[in-house]
Amino acid sequence: MVIACNTATVAAIDQLREHVSIPIIGVEPAIKPAAKLSKTKKVGILTTESTAKNVRFTSLIEEHKQDTQIYIQPCPGLVELIEKNLLSSKKCETLLIKYLTQLLKDDIDTLVLGCTHYPFLIDKIKEIVGEHVQIMETALPVTQQLKRQLKNYDLITTSQKSSTFCCYSSDFSAEQTLLMSQLWQENIALQAL
Repeated sequence: MVIACNTATVAAIDQLREHVSIPIIGVEPAIKPAAKLSKTKKVGILTTESTAKNVRFTSLIEEHKQDTQIYIQPCPGLVELIEKNLLSSKKCETLLIKYLTQLLKDDIDTLVLGCTHYPFLIDKIKEIVGEHVQIMETALPVTQQLKRQLKNYDLITTSQKSSTFCCYSSDFSAEQTLLMSQLWQENIALQAL
């Protein structure tokens, strides 16, 4: 099982692991690799407000930051704009500039995208922070961990049959289906959860 959300991971992964016997892979900000990568030893993390306040998240920072200064930047409003497909809006740009400017003042050289929504804004983020800031997100490490677990449990298929992809949402609507298709860059047949 993959919990494909930073906020849900920090809020629920420990409890889920107590009650479920299958491996559970969480999405957590790349604190440890960011601390290793940073030359200035100053790392910024964009998060949701819930993640920023979570005890598990702050414990992860303390555990993995090594000698690096970590700057947590909650980003209220970004997730909502992404979910309304307002990625190119002036409001989205204004919020990004506001949140990133403070981190740039702190002289970060590494930026962690601590929400699975934020990679949809990566091009805009790169425009604001410039090329001297390394940007890290967790899709690749989570995928690699999933592959390792599938291999460990002998669950990797060699079949050439095509697979079925199902997407469910508690916010089922035509607008949500269109948004998911645009973000996924493929037609999504969204189903009600």
